[in-house]
Amino acid sequence: MGRPFAGAPWTQPRNRVTTLTMLMANASGMTDTDVSDSALLVAYANGDMSAAADLAARLAPRAMAQAQRMLGNRHEAEDVTQEALIRLWRIATDWRQGEAQVTTWLYRVVANLCTDRLRLRKRRVDFDAIAEPEDGSPSVADQMQTDARLQALSDALAQMPERQAQAVSLRHLEGLGNPEIAEIMEISVEAVESLTARGKRTLTALLSGRKAELGFEDD
Repeated sequence: MGRPFAGAPWTQPRNRVTTLTMLMANASGMTDTDVSDSALLVAYANGDMSAAADLAARLAPRAMAQAQRMLGNRHEAEDVTQEALIRLWRIATDWRQGEAQVTTWLYRVVANLCTDRLRLRKRRVDFDAIAEPEDGSPSVADQMQTDARLQALSDALAQMPERQAQAVSLRHLEGLGNPEIAEIMEISVEAVESLTARGKRTLTALLSGRKAELGFEDD
């Protein structure tokens, strides 16, 4: 019962990008919001593959957005999203409804996976890690500055202590409240407050010399 399901989404690596793109595109068309994430996960554990597709379409955009904000790189964010959802399918048979929220579990896994990748950046320089421009960008110049800001933020997070980086990302990038962050990081609310305060000071110090370069003169 503990093995990954052969039919789970993204178990075939060659189809990963296509599948992820389709899930992101289909997410806006979902209407069955009365069914909880936990109920869909339990249904999938019981063999309902349509429940897995619905849950993936619901969660993939959230995971992707969180990963891209933390990493500043679309390709890496796709890989993290894939790995996070694969891990979700693997624990489906052990999931107990009512004990936790699927989104809380997913936030934790995505944050941990991103932190692992940020840690690796401390030991190497990746000259190929350039974010792809998105369709519909206002202008090339605006997109370049947005990409530069995302990359600068990602580089700064990579230099921060791991727990500070996670707390700052969840609070100031994901907009989560301290109680939810405490649940995700499995620490007290007081510890979250301390981590985010110290993390914000660290982040400000790391970016203080780059305000003009990143277009923050008036911020």
